[in-house]
Amino acid sequence: MEEKTFQTVQEIGFTSLIQKIRNYSGTDRIEIEKGIGDDASVQIIDNDKAVLTTSELFLEGVHFDLTYHPLHHLGYKIVTAAVSDIYAMNGDPVQILTDIAIPNKYSVQMIEQFYKGVDAACKDYNCQLSGGDSTASHQILAISVSAVGVANKKDIIYRNGAGKDDAICVTGDLGGALAGLRILMREKEYWKSNEGQQFQPDLQGYEYVVKRQLVPAARMDFINMLSESDIKPTALIDLSQGLLADCKEIAVQSGWGVELFTPAVPISVDTRKVADEMKEDVDKYAFYGGEDFEMLFTLKKDDVEKFAINFDDFAVIGRMTESKNEFRINTGEGDSIQIDL
Repeated sequence: MEEKTFQTVQEIGFTSLIQKIRNYSGTDRIEIEKGIGDDASVQIIDNDKAVLTTSELFLEGVHFDLTYHPLHHLGYKIVTAAVSDIYAMNGDPVQILTDIAIPNKYSVQMIEQFYKGVDAACKDYNCQLSGGDSTASHQILAISVSAVGVANKKDIIYRNGAGKDDAICVTGDLGGALAGLRILMREKEYWKSNEGQQFQPDLQGYEYVVKRQLVPAARMDFINMLSESDIKPTALIDLSQGLLADCKEIAVQSGWGVELFTPAVPISVDTRKVADEMKEDVDKYAFYGGEDFEMLFTLKKDDVEKFAINFDDFAVIGRMTESKNEFRINTGEGDSIQIDL
């Protein structure tokens, strides 16, 4: 059979694409403890210390819509996304670098608003904007952000450390970012259908979910707690792609199966309200939404109660199983759903 010479990314998906990219990683360096495949790369700088590096890319019209995303909120959000990756390695973010491609339609004042958001986030996360690059763009605003952090080598937590029967846990609540996006998109559609009229979006009663979408916060409190605790997660990842996708990542890299319990997944009343209004399944908001930037982690089952003494903003939502190619979701209604790993 003749090998295909043109294959779309959609045909294989980004996970499979990344597996192919891993074949082109240049020269292996002894200093690089971890390259492609986790939230950040890990470079060992001495016997005890490591440097963590990660990057994120945001494209206008793909990752954000300036119809409803103020530029200062966008600046804050991109820093949150990068810092969250450093936290997902149990590291401390030190510096941020931003690269930005700017079309002529954006004014100096608009770009300043963007960097005010970057500045505010850097202050909240105790890191420094230390550089980057800028250039012109013909059509869209494009932004890349990199974060550099530090960690003690012994404290780094990878995605691949989960063990059989470990409890699967999440911080906070899930699906709020997608709920906020659904409200913002609804208001935009109403505005488009009433062009020429004075319009003010009605966001009253949706403040929580809209904030989750526009100005999410990385879980610095969780990482600060870990530094004071003698109990550490066995695996850790931040929830940026959605619960199912990120849980699959831990399962595949750790070599175990997954059993999730739908009724245990924490979803706020505000998120449920939006799903009801939209006549949509709120569980799908939590499973597929992404951009909540909560922490998904595993704990040895005997450590769960002791862990809760130091940190109570988390829920146990499942367990790692010995069925290595199985991802099972228990609905709580006597049914279970199988997903391929």
